[in-house]
Amino acid sequence: MDEPRGIIRNRAYAAQLRDFSGMRFGNITPTDIDGFIEYHDKGFVFIENKFGQARMSIGQRLALQRLIDCLSQVKPSLLIIASHMEGANEDIDVGESIVTEYRSRGKWIVPATKITVYRMVDEFLKRLDRKGGL
Repeated sequence: MDEPRGIIRNRAYAAQLRDFSGMRFGNITPTDIDGFIEYHDKGFVFIENKFGQARMSIGQRLALQRLIDCLSQVKPSLLIIASHMEGANEDIDVGESIVTEYRSRGKWIVPATKITVYRMVDEFLKRLDRKGGL
């Protein structure tokens, strides 16, 4: 029972679309989060991956921004927005997706140089291990 971690275990279930149309509260509907890491009770990482130049909706951006800002008051927290170019019938390698912006310590930041999601998360977790954060 030593399955590799992080792989898609059931493609049929993973391919199911979630319909939130019956979950409307005024003009608010649920949003999704593409990735989440809770790291040894030291901090949190959230990942939102978009295709190409697609942008988050204002509502999703505000919800994730407010979540990260609240969590940051308790533990170091990082929200990564990334871009991928895989087509609809291709698996997305999230680790190789390119970070377009991130939120940490109450600020939105655009990386000065090209960085993958994997590298940014790895650097953040190493800082947590040294008792820092971003």
